[in-house]
Amino acid sequence: MLNKTGYNVIVFFLLVNISFAQETVDDVIIIKDTTFVSETLDPLSPARAAFYSAVLPGLGQAYNKKYWKMPLVYAAIGTGVYFFIDNKSEYERYQTAYKLRLSGRDDEFNGGDDPYISDDGLIRAQTVLKKNRDLALFATIGLYVLNIIEANVDAHLDDKAFSKNLSFRPTLYINPINYQTVAGINLTFDF
Repeated sequence: MLNKTGYNVIVFFLLVNISFAQETVDDVIIIKDTTFVSETLDPLSPARAAFYSAVLPGLGQAYNKKYWKMPLVYAAIGTGVYFFIDNKSEYERYQTAYKLRLSGRDDEFNGGDDPYISDDGLIRAQTVLKKNRDLALFATIGLYVLNIIEANVDAHLDDKAFSKNLSFRPTLYINPINYQTVAGINLTFDF
């Protein structure tokens, strides 16, 4: 329990802190900032880059002048589209064979009395190919969205903004636990 003197001491310290917080400085001299920025930053640049990438994948990277990223975007999205089309055509092939077999006609997997693939095999192949087709579609959509996000983030992180404040230096230091030399990287960002 605090007694009356304890409360008085706490109130005293609170009042002292409040009184220091209320100090005003009348003799403030404001000097204009004399830094000169040679290029003005466009605040709509990230939105514009994202829009361009949404319209045509890779166009946002070209807008950001990162032309080397365009083949990566087309390779990623093209790979997803390739696997989607391949799995879709294979699924339709096995589906057609199964429908022909159900109707009593010969299909491409029927080798006479001994079929190459059984009815259950055709059903399993359809299931797997349909799952792979859907997965390829979702991966392609994800890569398309990633293309848009990358263009937006790259436009936000202009290289000129970090050139003075970012330093990178390889370092060696001794581990204090086992006294072995450890190689590392020192990455410093100054605000």
